[in-house]
Amino acid sequence: MLAPFIDTPQGKKQGKLIYYTPLFIAEKEKNEKIIIHGGTLFDYYYMIDRNWKGKQRIRFILNQYILGLIELGDSYSEKEAEKISLEGTSYILNDRTAEKLGFQKQRTNLLQKIILFYNYGQILLANSIAKGKLSFPAIGRVSTFTAPLSVIKANKAYLKKLAKKLED
Repeated sequence: MLAPFIDTPQGKKQGKLIYYTPLFIAEKEKNEKIIIHGGTLFDYYYMIDRNWKGKQRIRFILNQYILGLIELGDSYSEKEAEKISLEGTSYILNDRTAEKLGFQKQRTNLLQKIILFYNYGQILLANSIAKGKLSFPAIGRVSTFTAPLSVIKANKAYLKKLAKKLED
């Protein structure tokens, strides 16, 4: 429960975590792989308007993810992007949406599931904030997605169009 207040600020300060938007964080590239994350519970609490309905909140979160992907892609050259893959685990993003963004579903490994189970309280609160009501995320339906960064860069025009649509 303390990670949003300790681990994330420390990771940012040390350059290990990069905020590309207020709700989209990426770990520093390591071994040609970047692990991406949604915002922390702290971020959700302060960035999501409590007057919004559940659908508005989810649209805002997805918009932040998409804008974050664009910013992440823009921070690397075409040549660099060819060598880098992205990986993220989500309980918000569904398979169809992920594929539209350029991601492919992968099997979620046991360690990731253990980490999610360990952080269930924090995930429960973030999911409830996201949906505007008490909402228990089904950890068993969590998906891991991967994509070459070059594919994300190539989809930039589509991502911008989708982000604009989510803002309306």
